[in-house]
Amino acid sequence: MAKNILICDDAAFMRMMIKDILTKNGYNIVGEAENGLKAVEKYNETKPDLVMMDITMPEMDGIQALKKIKETDANANIIMCSAMGQQAMVIESIQSGAKDFIVKPFQADRVLEAVKKAVG
Repeated sequence: MAKNILICDDAAFMRMMIKDILTKNGYNIVGEAENGLKAVEKYNETKPDLVMMDITMPEMDGIQALKKIKETDANANIIMCSAMGQQAMVIESIQSGAKDFIVKPFQADRVLEAVKKAVG
């Protein structure tokens, strides 16, 4: 059965890139969010198998959104995405319960490897 994925990134271009990689490989995109607040709302609406979450977003950053989602669903699968050189944020997101971390710019095979590892 196809896994349902929620994509959260403030850049429409990035959401499109991730969506393209995932849909070509049989994953189902159940929603998109452009900031952390929307990500939490959409998570509660769609209950996806996995969330791809950018760290740096307006209104609520990805780490705050990760923590909020984990409060309501301890079993949530979340993969964080971010640009180079944000080592402290990577560590904080993993400590906060993220399953994996992908660095931008994305390599399609790295995205798929992380998704497979997180949700099979």
